[in-house]
Amino acid sequence: MRRSCTAWLAAVLCLAQGIAQATPVAATPPMGWNSWNYFAEKVTDADVRAAADAMVASGMRDAGYVYVNIDDGWQGQRDANGVIHSNARFPDMKALADYVHARGLKLGIYSSPGPKTCAGYAGSLGHEKQDAKTYAEWGVDYLKYDLCSFGELMKSTAPSNPEQQMRMMHEAYATMRTALNEAGRPIVYSLCQYGVDAVWEWAADPKVGANLWRTTGDIAPHGEFVYAIATMQAGLANYAGPGHWNDPDMLEVGNGDLTEAENRTHFSWWAMLAAPLLAGNDLAHMKPEVKAVLTRREVIAIDQDPLGKQGTRAYTDGEVEVWTKPLSHGGLAVAVFNVGDTRYAGTHPFRLDLKRLGLHGKQQGTDLWTGNAVTLDDHQVVGLASHDVWLVRIDAPHTAG
Repeated sequence: MRRSCTAWLAAVLCLAQGIAQATPVAATPPMGWNSWNYFAEKVTDADVRAAADAMVASGMRDAGYVYVNIDDGWQGQRDANGVIHSNARFPDMKALADYVHARGLKLGIYSSPGPKTCAGYAGSLGHEKQDAKTYAEWGVDYLKYDLCSFGELMKSTAPSNPEQQMRMMHEAYATMRTALNEAGRPIVYSLCQYGVDAVWEWAADPKVGANLWRTTGDIAPHGEFVYAIATMQAGLANYAGPGHWNDPDMLEVGNGDLTEAENRTHFSWWAMLAAPLLAGNDLAHMKPEVKAVLTRREVIAIDQDPLGKQGTRAYTDGEVEVWTKPLSHGGLAVAVFNVGDTRYAGTHPFRLDLKRLGLHGKQQGTDLWTGNAVTLDDHQVVGLASHDVWLVRIDAPHTAG
C-alpha cells in the first residue's frame, strides 16, 4: 500500500507540475497597481499597504487586479556580502509581501540592469543572482527591470558601436532572466527600456523570456500623451499573445488633467491593445467615477480575453480612429475614438463603415460603457464627443463574404 500511495502521489505531483508548466506566467495581460505615477520615488511601506487594502475594498481585486508593484525608491544599501536591503521607508520587505499575499494579491518590485536606478538607488549590475534570490525569499511575484543607467554604460563602453550596445542590452536582460529562473519562484518579468532596438522582436525569445516590454517612452496624465502612445502600437499586434505582451506603459486613469471622457478612452484603448492594466493613481483616495472606470468589468473582459489578440487599427476617418480586436468564440470588439481637438464644443458626427471592418449587414452588439444593446449598420450616424470613445462588443458578427 505504501508503494502504491507513493506512486500515486508522484503521479499527482507530476501532473500538477505539467499543468503549471502548460499555463504560462501572464497568460493574460497583468493587472494591478504601480506606485510610480502618483508617489514616484517617495513611496513608502504604508503607501503600498494602503494600496493593497484599497484594491480589496474598492472591488478592484475581485475585478482582476492582482499585482501591487513597488517602483523605484525602495532600495537601501548592500551589505558586506553584496545583498541588497530596503531603505528606512520599507523596514521589512518580507512582512510587506506577507501582508499583500494575505489579501489575495501579489507583490512586485523594481530594479535596473545598471549600477543605479532612474532615481539613483542601487541597481542590480553584478548582483543579478543575489537580487533574484533575495526577491524570491521575500516573496516577490513581479519584477520591473528598467534600463536607466545601463544605457549610459552601453554608450561609454561602445561609444561608436551601436550594434555592440544592443548586444550588451540583450545580454543584460538575459542575465536577469537566468537569475530569476534559478531563484525558483514564478516571477513576472517586465522589461522597461522604452522600445529600444524594436524590443518586441526579441524580448519573448526564451533566452530573455520577458512577459511584457515597454514599447514607448513614459506616459503622462494628459490626453495628447495617451493618444500619441496608443497610436504608436499600430503594427505591433503580431508580437503579443499569452505570456508575452506589448506594454504601452501604466494607466494614468484618475491622474492629472484627464477628463472623465479621457479616462474612459484611455482605459478602452489599453483594453483594445491587450495591454497590462496597471493603475497608477492614489487608490486609497480615488473618486467614485475613477473607480467606476477601473472596475468596468465588461471593458476589462476585452483586455483579458483568453484569445490573447491585440487590437489593430481598422481605419481612420478625419479625427476619428476605428480599431477592432478579435475575441474568443468568434466575437469582435469595435472601438471608435474621437481624437479631435477638445477646444471645439459639441459632438463629432461619424458614420461607421462596416465593410471596412470586414462585416456585412446589421450587427447586434452591446455598448460596453452603458450596457445598452445596439445595432450597428452603415446608415447610422454616431455622435461622439471629443476625446471620448464608443466601445461595442459583437458576440456573433456577420462577416463579409
